[in-house]
Amino acid sequence: MSAASAAAAAGAAPAAAAAAPASSGRATSFNPAQRLAKFTAPTVWHEFTPLAASSGAVNLGQGFPGWSPPAFIRDAAEAAVTEKGFDFLVNQYGRSAGHMPLVQALAQKYAAPLKREKIDPLTEVVVTDGASEALCTVMLGLLNPGDEVLTLEPAFDIYIAQAEMAGATLRTVPYRERVNASTGAREWYVDMEELRGAFSSKTKMFLLNSPHNPTGKVWHPTELSQLSAMIQAHPDVVCVADEVYEHMVYPESTAQGDTRVHTSIASLPGMWERTLTVSSAGKTFSVTGWKIGWAVGPAHLVRAVAVAHQWLAFSVCTPMQQAIATGIARAEQPYEGATSFYAWLNEDYRRKRDLMCAALKAAGIEPFVPEGGFFIVGDTSAIELPAEYAADKSVTRDWALCRWLTKEIGVAAIPPSSFYAEETKHLAANYARFAFCKPDEVLQQAAQRLLKCRDFLKKKD
Repeated sequence: MSAASAAAAAGAAPAAAAAAPASSGRATSFNPAQRLAKFTAPTVWHEFTPLAASSGAVNLGQGFPGWSPPAFIRDAAEAAVTEKGFDFLVNQYGRSAGHMPLVQALAQKYAAPLKREKIDPLTEVVVTDGASEALCTVMLGLLNPGDEVLTLEPAFDIYIAQAEMAGATLRTVPYRERVNASTGAREWYVDMEELRGAFSSKTKMFLLNSPHNPTGKVWHPTELSQLSAMIQAHPDVVCVADEVYEHMVYPESTAQGDTRVHTSIASLPGMWERTLTVSSAGKTFSVTGWKIGWAVGPAHLVRAVAVAHQWLAFSVCTPMQQAIATGIARAEQPYEGATSFYAWLNEDYRRKRDLMCAALKAAGIEPFVPEGGFFIVGDTSAIELPAEYAADKSVTRDWALCRWLTKEIGVAAIPPSSFYAEETKHLAANYARFAFCKPDEVLQQAAQRLLKCRDFLKKKD
């Protein structure tokens, strides 16, 4: 027995222990892991959601629908939870890669749009805890430290955090604005030569969000063909298509017919083998809190995602998966006078888009009319920001302006600089993002309040 052990056995503290400082028993020096160091600060959501509530503002900031899900979805959820017609196991752990009725429904749903004769529900579909977890498991399952992910900005803020937590680096190419020579409308575009030059030997993933949050940009087939050629010129690059707004695309009628539809890049020649298509039920069925997402693609890519998912969430809420499986089948049938629920949803959002664009224009905020999704980016450069807000150099102009909109005008919007890298935040100085996934009466109230912005418009020469 050592001297220290003998002392302890006799009831005396060992010398080393006796010399230790007194402690309250509380840990005082534990810190988050280095991989989280950049992401511990409050986010844009931490500021503007509470600010909207405390200011009594109409909240057009956070993008969640302001109404209940359709009745057929609610009924399907009730039936699943109460086991009406289902085995009791529907309320227990589900298959890790996805509840069989749902993966079967998804395989059937995506076969035609992705131009596949058949999608194997067992190996080419995985269900995740929302699209956010799908993207996270994609990165954890396919990226190695030192790899680079290439995407376009403004980029949804989870992309950079997830890439870096996987040990990779996010590289971005910005969307730029121009006036369409044919229509005279302002639009977003990508400099294809700039994008081509951004690929490198380290690029292992291209992340495409179309329809895009926050710009509403929808990639047209000709643009997708150019992007596809770039990706296929780099054999090691996987494409990840974030398509959560896939059922919100607004065709514009022209003499040549409808010119804008949603096209999945995975449907292009040579792209299925290297593409994971990610989506979710949240936006489509107004159930963002259910967190039912998925990834669809070739078995060799889906396998990596399924393995990562198995060790994170393991499985997703089984009765909600059952409800979405039922809902997907029902959504193809006629609904409220439209040919399908999807057609009704698209037209309803298009109407709300037009209402909100008109409200912004009337207020002196020039909207970029979105081609898809449920956000509008408005150009606020005509507004003379009051001195007490403009003087705050701790934030970018768009951030200060959105504070002013929330507190003084009574309408909360999101500053798009939160979706840019530090060195490119200046590109968002004159923008604000407005969500129009709200009831008509909420949009109309916002429209009335926004008219106060006209008192702050710059004087024209």
